[in-house]
Amino acid sequence: MADHYIVEVAGLIASLLGLVFFYISLVRSRGLSKLKKPASMEVSKENCVNNSGNCEAVGTTDVIIVGAGVAGAALAYSLGKDGRRVRVIERDLNAPERIAGEGLMPGGYLKLIELGLGDCVDEIDAQRVLGYVLYKDGKDVPISYPLEKYQSPVAGRNFRNGRFVQRLRDKAASLRNVSLEQGTVTSLIEENGTVKGVQYKDKSGRRLTAYAPLTVVCDGCFSNLRRFLCNPKVDVPSYFAGLVLTNCKLPNENYGAIILAEPSPILFYPISSTEIRCLVDIPSRNVPSVSDGEMAHYLKTLVAPKVLPELYTAFIAAIEKKDNIKMMPNKIMPADPHRTPGALMIGDAVNSRHAITGGGMTVALSDVVLLRDLLRPLHDLSDASAVCKYLESFYTLRKPMSSTINTMANVLQIVFSAPSGPVMEDLQQTLFGYLKLGGVFVDGVSALFSGLCPRPLSLAFHFVALSIYGVGRLLLPFPSPKRLWSGAKLLWVASGILLPFIWSEGVRQMFFPLTVPAYYRTPPGNKGIKVREGTLRGD
Repeated sequence: MADHYIVEVAGLIASLLGLVFFYISLVRSRGLSKLKKPASMEVSKENCVNNSGNCEAVGTTDVIIVGAGVAGAALAYSLGKDGRRVRVIERDLNAPERIAGEGLMPGGYLKLIELGLGDCVDEIDAQRVLGYVLYKDGKDVPISYPLEKYQSPVAGRNFRNGRFVQRLRDKAASLRNVSLEQGTVTSLIEENGTVKGVQYKDKSGRRLTAYAPLTVVCDGCFSNLRRFLCNPKVDVPSYFAGLVLTNCKLPNENYGAIILAEPSPILFYPISSTEIRCLVDIPSRNVPSVSDGEMAHYLKTLVAPKVLPELYTAFIAAIEKKDNIKMMPNKIMPADPHRTPGALMIGDAVNSRHAITGGGMTVALSDVVLLRDLLRPLHDLSDASAVCKYLESFYTLRKPMSSTINTMANVLQIVFSAPSGPVMEDLQQTLFGYLKLGGVFVDGVSALFSGLCPRPLSLAFHFVALSIYGVGRLLLPFPSPKRLWSGAKLLWVASGILLPFIWSEGVRQMFFPLTVPAYYRTPPGNKGIKVREGTLRGD
């Protein structure tokens, strides 16, 4: 009887203990499930406080794009077409008023077509451009884009930047899975070294957070997030003074003009059927003030006498027009990104070159094509570390286009600037004479800066050929000691201009990309597939 009683009491105690353990395990499992929620779904009140003191999150997407300029809007459309959920945050959705981003090279136009955005240059009064004419000391040499093997629509396009950007934004916003909103991104949300999203302020000033496994920063040369994702070694060698000329025409239809003159090189190109843009390159060390009239005086007295006769009257009228002179810094910054899981930079945010050749949009669109193709095999972006390692290949694969155009733009700006001595004058004359040779020489140089031949080895070939031509020109008719010394100085100065830019771009990445481990990155879960630029494009 006692044994039976003990068994019953023991059973009752065991049942009670079982209920207790079950309750504890249930509570623990619920607690763990909360702890195991993705970090992107958690909202930290320390990092997200609106005007009422409460946190407000806008939810998650696949990709956040910071900036809706040329690169950001084109990338949003491309990823949206691939089925990604994309949130684009742009500081100002009004049409931008800029004196940059008005020239799309033929190589950039081909990238635009590849992205399915070729119609964005329609209905904005864009002007078809076939090349430039270089003027010096009353002589000229045409530099035509080598378009013979392309269909007739392929050419350069010049336009008002704001019209083009708005067309790109409209295309992106037309996709249901692309959200385009106005806001100022103030910071990146980072946890344990991984970017989880962004904090931003909307138009009303509310502080919001947005989360995504991948954040792409492409907010241009004035990026305020650059310092978190790369080494921002920015140089400003010069400024552009921009004017809009009306009631005039360039001497050569469908061609821009570059005038090599003292004290500054001058550019002219059409941006609509009735307007011509003039850009005057002014060294940073001596930029006259616009507000007190110094710039107008500078342009009238020092620049106007060098302007083409057909444009002189319109040039003076443009100077005298109120608020018609705009200034823009020309920024040079080599790509030097940090490896940051969850974040990537493209376009001018990560890499800038002098704007004298108008190659910025071509590089940006090339970046968009490459990044789109790299992301296509990835159905899941949640493993930030693996995706980051894979996307390291982006910075190597972009080198052929970016390093070629960057180097050409930066070198030509120095050569085009007013000669500081006899050697620089010889260098200008050498370049002018080399382009006068025509044929493969002028076509090769034109193909490089227009993005039609983004090959660093071709750049090296033309540098060697130009050097041989320049030295030979100085040695004729007889190689005297003085002429030999002049030839040696020419080589020394030319190398001193070119080599630092190649070094900043990365000799190995430019000329020996096959030796860079990142070149062979494969998509996570696709270990047998080698990712290369040609493979991605189907070349």
